[in-house]
Amino acid sequence: MPIIELDTNLPADRVPAGLEKRLCAATAAILGKPEDRVIVTVRPGLTMALGGTTEPCVQLVVSSIGVVGTAEDNRGHSARYFEFLTKELALDQDRIIIRFYPLEPWQLGKKGTVMTFL
Repeated sequence: MPIIELDTNLPADRVPAGLEKRLCAATAAILGKPEDRVIVTVRPGLTMALGGTTEPCVQLVVSSIGVVGTAEDNRGHSARYFEFLTKELALDQDRIIIRFYPLEPWQLGKKGTVMTFL
């Protein structure tokens, strides 16, 4: 169950309409997970600085079970997310940061239990 959080200082009117849906589909393809298990949050208009400047930037947080636990995996995921984000948001790669967090099934609750038992 991938959890995707995109934080940006881009104003809401500079974030393309439907980005959350396209990011959901892209995540399913990138991580090899069913789209109906992906959750995406997009938070525009935040106060952010990256590299000492407040020029437009993005922080993408990717949390998931079983697919973001190695450098080798994340190198491939990173390349595909960077391709998606630079195209969608018209930002240079140096204005984007991605953080990967591996999760264990017991750390995610769903349907009154945790993923361990689903």
